[in-house]
Amino acid sequence: MPERLIVGNWKMHGSLASVAALTEAIAEGLLASPASVGAVICPPVIFLAEAAVSLAKASGVNLALGAQNLCQYEEGAYTGEVSGPMLREFGCRYVIVGHSERRQLFGESDQLVGDKFIAAKKAGLRPILCVGETETERQQGQTEAVINRQLDAVIKRVGLSEMREAIMAYEPVWAIGTGKVATAAQAQEVLAVVRSRLGDSGQDTTLLYGGSVSSENAEQLFAQPDIDGALVGGASLDAAQFVKICEIAG
Repeated sequence: MPERLIVGNWKMHGSLASVAALTEAIAEGLLASPASVGAVICPPVIFLAEAAVSLAKASGVNLALGAQNLCQYEEGAYTGEVSGPMLREFGCRYVIVGHSERRQLFGESDQLVGDKFIAAKKAGLRPILCVGETETERQQGQTEAVINRQLDAVIKRVGLSEMREAIMAYEPVWAIGTGKVATAAQAQEVLAVVRSRLGDSGQDTTLLYGGSVSSENAEQLFAQPDIDGALVGGASLDAAQFVKICEIAG
């Protein structure tokens, strides 16, 4: 069965003090909570060490550390980049790959996303592979074609078996940071396409929905058969709301 998982993407927010406080508040909230799902926080890379120190203080909590991005190369003259092995040294177990903001704002191609997926696996990190369509692509009826294209850019290089332990996140571009959210039915429809494209491996693959997820809409989303959790943006910066989403997930 797929793992139930809630991932918090903190994006480019925080300071040393706020990251420590937020990490500790989430850990304390989960320790006091009946939530049985796995949880991951992804702070900005410069604050990973601070988050790791705070996590180390909270023994017994099911909360892991992830990164928002990684370089496709393991080492070398790549100024400003951070590699998978470096992330592992700070205790990262997960890394987001191909987030819509990386694709849209920083020009990451399907090919590059595939390179980063491979780099994550090689470093022993679990990639959280993001796929999603723009509003224009949805209006033109291209959603399924776009999702399959983005998936195939990885599947054709690593094979379906390598997708079993990865995590897939459907995040429609039109719902990222806009306050808009796909209906539970829309999210289910796309994640059913993802599950089907993964074949037998997809039966065990954790599928997430991301796009203005909050404690208000989480229950409807998690009631869908192919939604195993969420990639949470803004709501993950509020410890109480993030913990509440974890509780709703199970």
